Amino acid sequence: MKAVLKNSGGLTKQVKVGFSWTTFFFGFLTPLFRGDLKWAIILILIEAVVGSFTFGIGSFVTGIVFSFVYNKIYIKELIEKGYQPADQESRALLEEQDILSRTA
Repeated sequence: MKAVLKNSGGLTKQVKVGFSWTTFFFGFLTPLFRGDLKWAIILILIEAVVGSFTFGIGSFVTGIVFSFVYNKIYIKELIEKGYQPADQESRALLEEQDILSRTA
């Protein structure tokens, strides 16, 4: 499922909602390629710390957990930066996934 977000300058971004397969397979590279440097660094640090105590297994588990939450984090940060759903289908999808609050 994909949603389209648009900012006041007219720039649009198509974002995936739900499980992040790219984060699952590529780990910290996904936020890095999306220009989300903060979360790339956070993920590298968490994987390094947890992986150092578990001979690397903890890094894999961290990647799995992060795959479930990263897209939601990314979308919420885009909304905080001024992006809004570009159409009603995108708004409905984000409300359904509890990313946006339901309007009255």
